[in-house]
Amino acid sequence: MSLITRCTNPSLATTGGGIVNGYNGFLPIAVFTRLKNSAAGAPAGFERRERVAHGAGECAHGPYGVTVQLLLVRHALPLRSEHGQGSDPPLSDDGLRQAARLPDALARFPITRVVSSPQVRAAQTAAPVAEALGLSVQIDERLAEYDRDMAHYIPIEQIAAENPAELARLMAGHLPSAVDEAAFLQRVGDALDDLLASAAHEETVAVFSHGGVINAVLHRVLGTERLLSFHVDYASVTTVLSSRTGRLAVAGVNATEHVWDLLPRHRPS
Repeated sequence: MSLITRCTNPSLATTGGGIVNGYNGFLPIAVFTRLKNSAAGAPAGFERRERVAHGAGECAHGPYGVTVQLLLVRHALPLRSEHGQGSDPPLSDDGLRQAARLPDALARFPITRVVSSPQVRAAQTAAPVAEALGLSVQIDERLAEYDRDMAHYIPIEQIAAENPAELARLMAGHLPSAVDEAAFLQRVGDALDDLLASAAHEETVAVFSHGGVINAVLHRVLGTERLLSFHVDYASVTTVLSSRTGRLAVAGVNATEHVWDLLPRHRPS
């Protein structure tokens, strides 16, 4: 069974499954335990109980037996690339501004290692944090997005007008039809396993990757029915904890308070 945490503060917006957008790790939370006996094909059942927790940040390791804290950061807003230009564009001006806010946003976490997808938009997002901490950025090829071999990159905000059928597929929780979902889940899972196995005791690792990669991790931890179950904003932070026994828990999803005003959905068209 998997542990999901949800902030009980009603002023914060929530996504499906009881996960918080904007959870900062220091508020009273409700704990949801996924029931083992949920019927096949039926929505997952959850048992709810209250507690006060330090689910993330500098207090995460001690009270709950956490040995590794993973901060999964989605890359900031990139430029669009056209057909034939590949799917690895650099950050846009707004993306650079989003990335520049991450060192302060993550300052409360005792980060000891910075790991990134090989794609430019992820590595550029990682760079300000690594520089602020005096750390190098370690590249893991397996953290690349499912689109890495495609001929172009279109930010999801633009897909609705240009390819509504593809957007509908993504909204239904599936990867693009050209992508091997099983192979994608396997390589992301292998990267996660190796990252946890190589982490030191009570280590906090900042991992810069992509919306699909973060959803793949959440899918594995929570056993979600769909692969793409969560909206993950640009430069958002999702926190996954690993206990001394290897149990994984999700302490927060899609924290965006540090870039709220720079997100495309909150800016005038």
